[in-house]
Amino acid sequence: MTVLTIAKLARAAGLGVETVRYYQRRGLMPVPRASGKAAYREYDQSHVQLLLFIRRAQAAGFTLKEIKELLALDRTRDRDRIRALASARLEDLARQAEELEASRQALRRLLQVCRKTDRGPCPIIAAFSPASEA
Repeated sequence: MTVLTIAKLARAAGLGVETVRYYQRRGLMPVPRASGKAAYREYDQSHVQLLLFIRRAQAAGFTLKEIKELLALDRTRDRDRIRALASARLEDLARQAEELEASRQALRRLLQVCRKTDRGPCPIIAAFSPASEA
């Protein structure tokens, strides 16, 4: 079994040391005790796998609170709750995708207007300006 320091653990998971410590403070991963004569904590491959799980779940849009719950549910095998969390996440992602598409279409229209003339203020800047809200 390969023993890792926190720096090696973070590097293996593609994270910074402070991110690992943050996850520990949030209760997403355990803080191992310093073992043997070493004055530092030792990690192993299971910790790397845990960090990779957290990263993948975040990439899927889960919050750290939801990830913590997923990790606890994994141990209880409460598939109904896992499905409920995943369904809610899918709904949120669909809503976000709709909002992004609406933003993309609006920006596309502004760009078309901006390309038509070089007179006056650019409609793109005007659309984002607080003065345009009046």
